[in-house]
Amino acid sequence: MAKNSLFAVLLRSAWWVSALVAAVMATLAWVLLPSQYRAAGVLGCFPFVVIAGMAAWRQRHEPGEARVAQTTLAVSAMAWPAFADLLEQGFRRDGQAVTRRSGGAADFELERAGRRTLVGARRWKSARTGLEPLRELQAAREADDVSEAIHIGLGELSEPARAYAAEHGIAVWQAVDIARALRGLPLPPPKG
Repeated sequence: MAKNSLFAVLLRSAWWVSALVAAVMATLAWVLLPSQYRAAGVLGCFPFVVIAGMAAWRQRHEPGEARVAQTTLAVSAMAWPAFADLLEQGFRRDGQAVTRRSGGAADFELERAGRRTLVGARRWKSARTGLEPLRELQAAREADDVSEAIHIGLGELSEPARAYAAEHGIAVWQAVDIARALRGLPLPPPKG
């Protein structure tokens, strides 16, 4: 499916957008078409109902805005050891074998089904991330011959860093991704 096709865009949108499109189209078909074509016009909206169902299924574990805000507040107040422990719990819960790494760009090495991933998360509180942490993570990835890399951080990436991550296939996890990874895990209450 083309990345910017209507169905691809609807799959990335909230499920109710596709349901709304289906409802509007079905209503218009019912009102505007001659009576012998109404059923066919309404049935023509069925692909949008299917897309709504697929989007809802994909989004069933997505954190809401309140959960993302709560997670962001909690993890931004944490010290590195507490955040690292929480990340490790999330990775293990999701079926990853986790090895902590010390010194260097990667903080974790994950493995599942023979695929290894390096994770750089120690700079998660940085307000803005530049090229250097991503270059270091990529160098570690190449040195260890690891197939995937993830950079975790709450702050924005600079434009050159974003381009570098895209060019080298480094996944960038920000607030929503962190909330998704930590779903169901107890977060400490925010201080203050």
